[in-house]
Amino acid sequence: MKQSKKIFLAIAAIFLIVMIIIGIDISNRTTWPGAKKNLKERIEDKVDNE
Repeated sequence: MKQSKKIFLAIAAIFLIVMIIIGIDISNRTTWPGAKKNLKERIEDKVDNE
């Protein structure tokens, strides 16, 4: 294998690993929309609390 191909594969592997890590991080920070109350109820709760 040529050196340029090895470098390309190494950079591609690093890129994929970084993308997977970012995806996992984003998915851990967000919640599935069905897990929350309806938007209207959340807005009413915020208005009542203020």
